[in-house]
Amino acid sequence: MSGKDGVKQIIENAKKEGRTKLLEHEAYEVLKAYDLPVPKAGLARSVDEAVKLANKIGYPVVLKIVSPDIVHKSDVGGVKINLRSEEDVKRAYEEIMKSVKEKAPGAKITGILVQEMVPEGLEVIVGATRDPTFGPVLLFGLGGIFVEVLKDVSFRIAPVTRYDAESMLTEIKAAKLLEGYRGMPPRDKEALVKIIMNLSKFMEEQESVSDVDLNPIMAFEVGKGAKIADARVLIK
Repeated sequence: MSGKDGVKQIIENAKKEGRTKLLEHEAYEVLKAYDLPVPKAGLARSVDEAVKLANKIGYPVVLKIVSPDIVHKSDVGGVKINLRSEEDVKRAYEEIMKSVKEKAPGAKITGILVQEMVPEGLEVIVGATRDPTFGPVLLFGLGGIFVEVLKDVSFRIAPVTRYDAESMLTEIKAAKLLEGYRGMPPRDKEALVKIIMNLSKFMEEQESVSDVDLNPIMAFEVGKGAKIADARVLIK
């Protein structure tokens, strides 16, 4: 089942298993149904599957542990980046499995996500939360220190129009960085506007979703789009 019917199915299955969070490959699947630019990825349950997926996706790739019991993958050695060959993938797969079994012995392991390594860009964040009073609220900000330390973000209540999304990009204090600053190229704002609007639609239609965190999204030069490098989807 694909498309929007498949989204409901994935969410229902997660609920049946008593989960409040979609696994990463599930999160990518549901976001992709709403034309959100997720990375090429697939779930591997063996070394051979991981190598096949890496060859299909194209190098370099990232490997990440997929488990409903592990919140911070890096803390248990569950992430390997910039893998450039079949040998790299095989070694990384074995190292992740060994490390996770040592550091989180009771964790249920679903598999390992093989994902394209998203190229560097300007890091931005788009998120959504379901407010008990206002319903879905969308957030936009620049990544890293801008959001964590400076709390430099803009908000809108869904449904978000094109005008709203464009305004969100200009309202943050660091908006100049999107325009191109000190030799940095201007970023593809149209791609970011689409992400905000599509996430708004996703939140309006999928009422079981409580929170979405697309962080980071790499914003590339004008005409080159943007790509989500990591996604978290919470359900209720």
